[in-house]
Order: sequence, then structure tokens, then C-alpha cells
Amino acid sequence: EVQLVESGGGSVQAGGSLTLTCTTSGFTFDDADMAWFRVTPGKKCELIANIASDGRITYGNSVKGRCTISQDSAQNTVTLQMNNLKSDDTGVYYCTADFDGLPPKDAGTWACAAEFSGLDYWGEGTLVTIVS
Repeated sequence: EVQLVESGGGSVQAGGSLTLTCTTSGFTFDDADMAWFRVTPGKKCELIANIASDGRITYGNSVKGRCTISQDSAQNTVTLQMNNLKSDDTGVYYCTADFDGLPPKDAGTWACAAEFSGLDYWGEGTLVTIVS
């Protein structure tokens, strides 16, 4: 069974830092494109960061220079380090995985299906609240 479990969310002071971790199982981690998305309180979906199976990394415009995505193939985890947090960073953060070989999860359960379709699996999300 494919599982993605996000952790590390919580309330953080503006200007502070936060590390989110996605712990995965049930698929070949090294073959997957992994990503973090965010759903804001206003239901806006944003790509935060993506790390492809070949190591290429992409960051969303709203977090460039403030985020670092990394992965640990030995632990099958993906980490998102966020710095200089702003109120606009508030939202539910989802870890996603895209890979071949297994039937995808029901797209009807993906919060960002309208904006970001074609993803295979995602977690339940972790809430990040930036307070001033």
C-alpha cells in the first residue's frame, strides 16, 4: 500500500523557520517525482517545490529563495525546509508522488485536482499557520 505521511506542521511566528517531512512507503522511492503543494485558507493551490527522480528541483515563485527541498533515499523521506516565513505561507501542505507502475489514487480526493492533475499519490496534509 502506498503511503505518504506529512509531519512537522504547526504554528510558527512570522520570520521563523519550519521543516516539513514526508515519510513514504509502498513504492520505489528513487523512481518517483516528489513534490510539496500548498492549499491556502482561500483554497488557492500552489506548487511549493518539486524534486524529480533525476534530481532536478523546481521551486514555486512565492517561495524561491526561502525554501529547500531535499530527499533521503535511505529513509524514503522528502523534506521541505522553509525560512523567513510569512503570513501568506499559511495553509495545508501536501506531499505528492508521481511514478509509474501502480494505479493512481482516486483524483477526486486530491485537493488540487483542478489546478494540478495527473499526480499519482498524496498525503493527508499538514497544517502550517504563520502568526504575527
